[in-house]
Amino acid sequence: MNGVGLGEFDAALAVAREGSFRGAARALGLSTTALSNAVAKLETRVGVRLFNRTTRSVSLTDAGRAFVEQAGPALRDLHGAMEAVRAQQATPSGTLRINAFASGAREIMAPLVLEFLRRHPAVHVDLVTEGRLVDIVADGFDLGVRRADLVPADMIAVPLGRPQRHAVVASPAYFSQHGTPRAPMDLGRHRCLRTRLPDGALLRWHFEKRGETLLVDVNGPITLDEASLARMAVLQGVGIGFFLEQDVRNDIAAGRLVRVLDDWTPPIADLCLYYPGRRNPSAALKEFVGLARELGRTARS
Repeated sequence: MNGVGLGEFDAALAVAREGSFRGAARALGLSTTALSNAVAKLETRVGVRLFNRTTRSVSLTDAGRAFVEQAGPALRDLHGAMEAVRAQQATPSGTLRINAFASGAREIMAPLVLEFLRRHPAVHVDLVTEGRLVDIVADGFDLGVRRADLVPADMIAVPLGRPQRHAVVASPAYFSQHGTPRAPMDLGRHRCLRTRLPDGALLRWHFEKRGETLLVDVNGPITLDEASLARMAVLQGVGIGFFLEQDVRNDIAAGRLVRVLDDWTPPIADLCLYYPGRRNPSAALKEFVGLARELGRTARS
């Protein structure tokens, strides 16, 4: 294995994890060419092909599967040892990888992420947003951001003092033309924007009032899977949308959108930063978590 470094091992494990060279390159912050070269170098050194490649797919060979099963834990131990050494540094440095859903990332960007970078310019933050709930340890992230009720039980959660809540909104022009729903069941007579979840299912709009819970299947002219596109459509008067409050808060305040069914959308859960318990967290991780706790205390006071 002479001449093979951790980078080549990281490259191979990332391809196995992501299922594609493009996804692995994106996760590691490399070009696809550089990643492919790293994997090819490792295959040359071990003398066996680790991946079956076609123009459409990438899969592990039997040898590759055995390699990943044995090398994965060993590589995590090596990275853990490196993190233990970095934890002794007085000045935070290195890279922090954070996974969040898009709305959560927008909520923490200015008060937490950018403030952290101002305080610790030697740290690089790699913030990845996606709708699906990932295993942050298996996918190589240091931290995650999700609603409290979605944080895995084996993680350490830090409440950020930002309760999550839904908002049902449409443009003033839409309500002027079509009338205003007074209860969730009235939505059946309205044009509503449908939301496709990461697993392909359609979102059922969730309502709650005085202990009564309703899940409403809406219908309308368009189905979208991204909040910014849905917001654009609602602002243009296409129909009624169902958002996390922070995505449309400024539009409501400015009068561009009108909120309805407010009494049916109570707070659902706090936004949390979460991370695995580690014996030797890096200085950067400790400082980021400390700032998150500070943010949570300030928001609740």
